[in-house]
Amino acid sequence: MMAARGEEVVCKKSWELEIRFSMDISCASVVVLQTLTQASSQDTAVLKPAEEQLKQWETQPGFYSTLLNIFTNHALDVNVRWLAVLYFKNGIDRYWRRIAPHAISEEEKSSLRAGLIANFNEPVNQLASGIYNFACSLWNHHTDTFLQQIYTGDAAAINSLERTSLSLKVLRKLTVHGFVEPHKNLEVMEFLSAVFERLKQFLDCRRQVNPESTCCEKLEKTIILFTKVLLDFLDYHPFSFIGLIQRSLEFAVSYIFTGAGEGVVFERFIVQCMNLIKMIVKNDAYKPTKKTEENKPETLEAHKIKLCFFNYSTLTEICRRLVSQYFLLTPEELSMWEEDPEGFAVEEAGGDSYKYSLRPCTEVLFLDIFHEYSQTLTPVLLEMVQNLHGPSDVDNTVNLVIKDAVYNAIGLAAYELFDSVDFDQWFKNHLLAELQVTHIRYKLIRRRVIWLIGQWISVKFKSELRPLLYEAILNLMQDQDRVVRIETATTLKLDILFNVDRNTVFIFDNDFEFRTEQFVPYLENIFSLLFHLLQEVTECDTKMHVLHVISCVIERVGMQIRPYVGCLVQYLPLLWKQSEDHNMLRCAILTTLIHLVQGLGADSRNLYPFLLPIIQLSTDVSQPPHVYLLEDGLELWLVTLENSPSITPELLGIFQNMSALLGLTNLRVSKEIVMTSRFLTD
Repeated sequence: MMAARGEEVVCKKSWELEIRFSMDISCASVVVLQTLTQASSQDTAVLKPAEEQLKQWETQPGFYSTLLNIFTNHALDVNVRWLAVLYFKNGIDRYWRRIAPHAISEEEKSSLRAGLIANFNEPVNQLASGIYNFACSLWNHHTDTFLQQIYTGDAAAINSLERTSLSLKVLRKLTVHGFVEPHKNLEVMEFLSAVFERLKQFLDCRRQVNPESTCCEKLEKTIILFTKVLLDFLDYHPFSFIGLIQRSLEFAVSYIFTGAGEGVVFERFIVQCMNLIKMIVKNDAYKPTKKTEENKPETLEAHKIKLCFFNYSTLTEICRRLVSQYFLLTPEELSMWEEDPEGFAVEEAGGDSYKYSLRPCTEVLFLDIFHEYSQTLTPVLLEMVQNLHGPSDVDNTVNLVIKDAVYNAIGLAAYELFDSVDFDQWFKNHLLAELQVTHIRYKLIRRRVIWLIGQWISVKFKSELRPLLYEAILNLMQDQDRVVRIETATTLKLDILFNVDRNTVFIFDNDFEFRTEQFVPYLENIFSLLFHLLQEVTECDTKMHVLHVISCVIERVGMQIRPYVGCLVQYLPLLWKQSEDHNMLRCAILTTLIHLVQGLGADSRNLYPFLLPIIQLSTDVSQPPHVYLLEDGLELWLVTLENSPSITPELLGIFQNMSALLGLTNLRVSKEIVMTSRFLTD
């Protein structure tokens, strides 16, 4: 009697619901919720008619929106929500495609997508594997649709590509952040496996698309999105990624280090592939420790995969390609050298630039691979150097660019090559001769050789060779090419800054450190040339760079700088005025003044007309520039007091800034200023 009554109620509500689904989802939810509750009953008399009713609703417009409404309501019984997910999943599989009988309308599809994207905070894992399956189905559908449309010239292809990209973004977040141990989930690993196949399809597609078309740009962005899925997954789940190491390495290496990528790859994709290789090579989770009992089985497995993949032939090919293909100066870089020498010379390549830019990415990958496999790769690199022995023909531009690339590799790998290269002999017998070739086309090599010496100074460069280096620096600071002059200034800075730590493990004597007495005979001429370079350059970044070199020279030689700073003292007020809108350049000027005051000692009083207003401005917290200038301004104030024989009214005038400063975090320096001033007053 009760069963019959329940069946009657369900049938009656079914008839009403066919009308209401598309009109009032909240009202329909109540009826569907009751039916789902009955369908989860253990009583077959209640369960069977409910299942039958749900089956009839599968083709009703609005039914899946109602199910979404139910299973995203976390307050409902989990069994009912789970059942709603199952019906939702099965229905999507059957009725999502446009050509399916009783296909879900495009309007409802949009609503379902929006609803799912807004509800990724599912606390029940089993229900979240249902959302994931739907997202995968959605992605596969849009991907297949796009690939069909792009080859048939369908104008809707871009729209399908955008939907592919959107669903892939959703899957990226779900895959990376939605599972604690994603490798144990079959659907996750199937999706990641499919990423490689889809990447190949999209790369092949890009080969055939007009490079000037809008579609090509969107296609490249989607390809990069595929690689981000792999990179993020490796970053967050290195152990879950182990099953993908072999395939990832094969994929990345084949596209960027073999002919398979010709005509297919593009710069950002190459960067992503290189970063994928780099993350696998450098990942600590894949490196066993010396204590074998502490190693996880997963670590040993990953290490074994890497050893098998990075065999001699593979490593050799990667090394040769990195140097002879990716290290080469590009036509764009050579044009920049000519058109914007300062931009070329001081272009920043630190920080995270390797994640986005090809040259720093290439160099970082080379360093990581060379460090990991130096025993295998050292002979390969030395052979490449030997093949370029002696000065090159100035008319052979290709050979010059190749030599530049090989010397770049030798400089980057300096620490790894310490025991394998007699740099002192190479410097005396070969590199000095390269620096003496003055032909305009040989500027590539002059610039690279002086850079190379800078890389080796802190590794292996005997002090007795310093005068030869200073002679070379003196000549190159007069070179006709500005890039060469700027690079020479950088090497001078590296030489001056280097001071051997007697505890450094790789140096066994003190014969490599900078010695002031060796440099002083060249001080006047080199300092004059540095000053002329400072005047010549126009960009703020370049002026900061040269000022830093000048500061290092002043700091190293101390009071011996006094006879040569007149021109600099006259120029700095003008530079300070010109840099009013460039606070970082003003910071560099403050640093230079700190060292200048220390070098001049009591004679720094002659600078007070220029010096004290700068200290006043830099330490006045009511002035906006203090945010940038305060720290250096306080140091300058302190050294000015320390080098003043007595307190002056002008110096005392700056103390109007002190009350506000004592409440800030720079308390140590502020207290030292107060104590020094009291000492001078007493």
